[in-house]
Amino acid sequence: MTTPHNISTVSIIGAGQMGGGIAQVAAVAGFATTVYDAFPGAIEKCKALHEKLLARAVEKGKMTQADADAAKGRLTYSESLHALKGSDIIIEAVVEDTHVKKELFAKAAPLLADGGILASNTSSISITDLATAVPDLADRFIGMHFFNPVPVMKLVEVIKGLSTSEETTARTIAQAEAMGKVPVPANDRPGFVSNRVLMPLINEAFYAWMEGVAEPAHIDEIMKLGCAHPMGPLRLADFIGLDTCVHIMDVLADGLNNDRYRACPLLKQLVVAGRLGDKSGRGVFEYAKK
Repeated sequence: MTTPHNISTVSIIGAGQMGGGIAQVAAVAGFATTVYDAFPGAIEKCKALHEKLLARAVEKGKMTQADADAAKGRLTYSESLHALKGSDIIIEAVVEDTHVKKELFAKAAPLLADGGILASNTSSISITDLATAVPDLADRFIGMHFFNPVPVMKLVEVIKGLSTSEETTARTIAQAEAMGKVPVPANDRPGFVSNRVLMPLINEAFYAWMEGVAEPAHIDEIMKLGCAHPMGPLRLADFIGLDTCVHIMDVLADGLNNDRYRACPLLKQLVVAGRLGDKSGRGVFEYAKK
């Protein structure tokens, strides 16, 4: 069976911001990495972003041109799921939709190498629930929650499902370390640790704004200067995506059977209006078009 020390092939399902970031980190760490995405244009966009970010790292002296070229040489891009065949670990990083994820897991599981690990980058969905898509592989199914931007953020939440084996957990922790990350274990509860604590804080900031406690910029400034947060909660919500925040709050409320986790009405109103944050150009704040 594969051990943490001889995992050599890493595959990523999803070429978006998170999937692309995970792929870049894996390739820079020395792993042969395949990125799969069937959405039109996603692969080309991911490849171009890798070129840009690796070039920038060279310019800033964070890596040599030789190392950047070596990392690019380890990256393979494909619009065919079959390209993942023989992977030692497959990490899913697609939309936070249980149905979509389960469909992908069922298709990807047969492509794993013997003893391979199937991991999800979900930030809130139950690992135990997702593992039901691959009942014969439940002991090798785990949560591997990276943080955005992946090349910068060190943390990986490692979430063990009800059927995840201790061996799989140990191997996943070792793999995260081999990719230059700091893995920290969390139990399989809605939102895990990061979003269980972070999202209610963000939600409360929206309530403070809605109830006229302070203006958005002032709420953020108080949290930055008074609590040493690098980014205010409302600015962070825009960065995450207001629609994503609402979705995670719903997962928390439903999973914990407690309406205190329901999204603030103002937050939901902004989403209905299409003000989603950075990705739409306007959320709590307005942003210059890229």
